[in-house]
Amino acid sequence: MARTRGWARDRARVTLDTMPSTPPEGEPAPADGSLPASALAELHGGAAGREPATFGVYVHVPFCASRCGYCDFNTYTATELGGGGAQARYAETVLAEIALAARVLGGRPPGGVATVFFGGGTPTLLPPDDLARILDAVDATFGLAPGAEVTTEANPESVTPQSLRALRRAGFTRLSLGMQSTATHVLRLLDRRHTPGRAAQAAVEAREAGFAHVNLDLIYGTPGETADDFAASLAAATAAGVDHVSAYSLIVEDGTRLAARIRRGEIPEPDDDVAADRYLAADEHLTAAGLHWYEVSNWARDGGACAHNLLYWRGGHWWGFGPGAHSHVGGVRWWNVRHPTAYGQRLGDGRSPAQARETLTPDDRHLEEVMLRLRLADGLPLASLASAEQGAARRAATDGLLLPAELAAGRAVLSRDGRLLADRVIRDLVTA
Repeated sequence: MARTRGWARDRARVTLDTMPSTPPEGEPAPADGSLPASALAELHGGAAGREPATFGVYVHVPFCASRCGYCDFNTYTATELGGGGAQARYAETVLAEIALAARVLGGRPPGGVATVFFGGGTPTLLPPDDLARILDAVDATFGLAPGAEVTTEANPESVTPQSLRALRRAGFTRLSLGMQSTATHVLRLLDRRHTPGRAAQAAVEAREAGFAHVNLDLIYGTPGETADDFAASLAAATAAGVDHVSAYSLIVEDGTRLAARIRRGEIPEPDDDVAADRYLAADEHLTAAGLHWYEVSNWARDGGACAHNLLYWRGGHWWGFGPGAHSHVGGVRWWNVRHPTAYGQRLGDGRSPAQARETLTPDDRHLEEVMLRLRLADGLPLASLASAEQGAARRAATDGLLLPAELAAGRAVLSRDGRLLADRVIRDLVTA
């Protein structure tokens, strides 16, 4: 499978709310959190030449019962925290940042909040009442739009039928469960705590609790995982009756236990070509089960796509609450201090928890539009590309990486081979 070489970079999970890697140095963020008038004008009234953008809220809950060996997200176990980082006071601290956001934004975003996403970490380590308090504050402060999507991530062992019913009563509409695999040896290598069947069982419990939208996350390409192991995981996910599956290739991040084990030679590095085989197997199985790809690593039934992630990929506005969370409003991106104690101290002192920020140039925003929109099944309009970029798109279509029929209709849309080499296609477009 020589054509799949380069897949190691193409497989990356794209999230902008709480980036695991070290953020750029940026420029100083104002102590009061204030934003430029131009950013606020774009949020409240749109901007010339730009589509109206929706507004979303991300809430980062940084607590985990234990740290998975592959994870480098901004998370902490109870033994790593003290003082102002206590879980019991966390909801109150987030409410303080919500109040600050209300002052900074100077009024409700047009249309209210379209999506809310609680991520982590493991948000469901907080009591349902705490999550409900935060959601109620978002609604009271900014207004939830009619039919707003409200998601929480969860580990399978962190929810029960009772807690799921409580979350549903509180207004949560979508649950995203970290399944990763049904193979015991794979879960062990990933340092996952749940038993092989627990994730699918939790998905069924969520549906019984009234959640119409349930996602299961899978990780493939773990050293020692066989094709049969992954096929069994896919079968279990679809048998659980979920309307969304995310499947990500294992990425070895510096500073993790997994990286250290590979460096010591205890386990081999993930194989790029195996990862490509797994991706193709996922696409075939999920498509046959009635789930269709709408982003490189995400498949959903009709009506099941994650609106919050689509907001990111389509360049919307969002405020990220919590330590390490990233936000974007009107071309200004900022990121909070990473440690929960420092986050709480800043808010306690009446200061913004933002560590730094950057103002995106028109070229920056164009680059991000190409990088993110091209990962979507509806691609991006050819008209949004410069002449040289359109030439690169035509060459990509000739190479079988973009769909010729879509290109003729005025859109750049990845083929299945193109999805395997998405970063290559993007790189060729933006450097043309």
